[in-house]
Amino acid sequence: MPPNLFLQNFQSKQTAQQQFHVTASLSILCLHYYNFKHHWKMTDLHSKIGDTTSPYIYCLAPIESLYFVRSKEGKIYLHSLIMTSVANMSSEALPHIAMYPWFAIGHLYSFMDTANKLAERGHIISFFLPTKTQTKLEPLNLYKDLISFIPITVPHVDGLPSGTEITADIPRSSLSLLTTAFDLTEPTIDSSLRDIKPHFVFYDFAHWLPSLARRLCIKAICLSVVGPPAVGYLISPERKLIEKPITVVDLKAPPQRFPPSSIKLSAHESREALTLLTVKKDGQGGISFVERLMISYIDCDALVFKACREMEGIYCDYLEAQFRKPVILSGPMVPRPPTSALENKWATWMDGFEAKTMIFCAFGSECILKKDQFQELILGLELSGLPFFAVLKPPIGVETIESALPKGFEERVMGRGLVHGEWVQQQLILQHPSVGCFVTHCGSNSSAEGLVSECQLVLLPHAVEQYIIARELAGDIKLGVEVEKGEEDGLFTREGVCRAVRAVMDDDSKVGQEVRANHTKWRELLLSTGLENSYLDSFVQRLYSLLE
Repeated sequence: MPPNLFLQNFQSKQTAQQQFHVTASLSILCLHYYNFKHHWKMTDLHSKIGDTTSPYIYCLAPIESLYFVRSKEGKIYLHSLIMTSVANMSSEALPHIAMYPWFAIGHLYSFMDTANKLAERGHIISFFLPTKTQTKLEPLNLYKDLISFIPITVPHVDGLPSGTEITADIPRSSLSLLTTAFDLTEPTIDSSLRDIKPHFVFYDFAHWLPSLARRLCIKAICLSVVGPPAVGYLISPERKLIEKPITVVDLKAPPQRFPPSSIKLSAHESREALTLLTVKKDGQGGISFVERLMISYIDCDALVFKACREMEGIYCDYLEAQFRKPVILSGPMVPRPPTSALENKWATWMDGFEAKTMIFCAFGSECILKKDQFQELILGLELSGLPFFAVLKPPIGVETIESALPKGFEERVMGRGLVHGEWVQQQLILQHPSVGCFVTHCGSNSSAEGLVSECQLVLLPHAVEQYIIARELAGDIKLGVEVEKGEEDGLFTREGVCRAVRAVMDDDSKVGQEVRANHTKWRELLLSTGLENSYLDSFVQRLYSLLE
């Protein structure tokens, strides 16, 4: 069959619900045709192309990038920008990736997002996770025929409450116990990897996985849920963290060769970073958190970040030079468009406000403020004079949102302000026409959702990585305004919250005009056609190059 006729017939079978992509594994091209759970063999189209008979079809790039060539021997080959030839493909040779993220919901969700994107391109994924946590991730699995969950029983550790599986189940003071339990799963992971024999294993905090994977001839890929700027600032080999003690003064400034930027930490933030980096696994003689991270990064075969060179290229180059490992980018964190509708009670209430006038404030699933800071925050929202919707956990030591509200607050903001303590559909709320400002804690997922929204960003970080994200967004890229905090105590005031909100919401504010223009520019880039796919194609190609 002539190549053009073959391509015409291939394209004629497309529908709106079918997806085509293309990729190569070394000398192997495996195309995959997706029609929900149905797999279409090449023989349905043509009995033989080149030397290949009846391969399954996998995908990795748009169908338009495929073309056919005839070799000197007269054989027909399928080609794309990222493949070289077609070879025999058996079911045992399908690209197979295992994943074992740290037991925190943000890490699990981040790995799940990567799993979906790799499965979309035909990879088989074996995803290790705590047993009961599987129900939280099941709804996020978009390719159930390719992504399999492998439940792991969290080992018993004295002092760890029964039934604990993820960080959200325990206070921060018990994290070292959960880390100990996490490391006790090593024999289980070892046995499972021997059984499933993947090509790659993706991990983040399991510092023992690279040596285990090496024994099994599996490539160990450190998939960081922390961005390149934070990794470079905090744990660059240049700091020699394992060889010598690090101090608060050290952490206030970036490493000497760190790229020029606005990123630095206050005294309060540096103390918090030092506490995090030096905490021990079991609270006594175990490995410290910084040693865990350093081993994870140094012993891997490649570092993967959800980032793009347009925004964070200088930090990626710095990391590649410092760790002497390939730094592979899977592209910016662009949230998938939600498929559900906003809950009616919220939509109805928000419909009553003018376009782009409402403040939406949300601090994620794990950020819990002290009562005085909780009150300063919502009083700052009140002081702005704008309608607001705040989604916050009850403060430390307080059981309900209602009991934490300042006296007379509910009466004063009735009809224009709401404080809610349960989960909401954040992406859909950010898309609502009435919302014009997003006050965020700068978690990686929330930051990504804020970046691709049309809302102006007010930044109020509460954890070490979040401080660095806030400096990058407000200082380097200048697409948001950070709420001022005390250098020593890290406290913010209602007036500071109000000033930041007004700065981004005031049409006549020079700061507001600058951040709005920059936000629009970066939003358009992140949502530009083909950007995400081009990064993912390159990501897969570079992964496969590790097998050569």
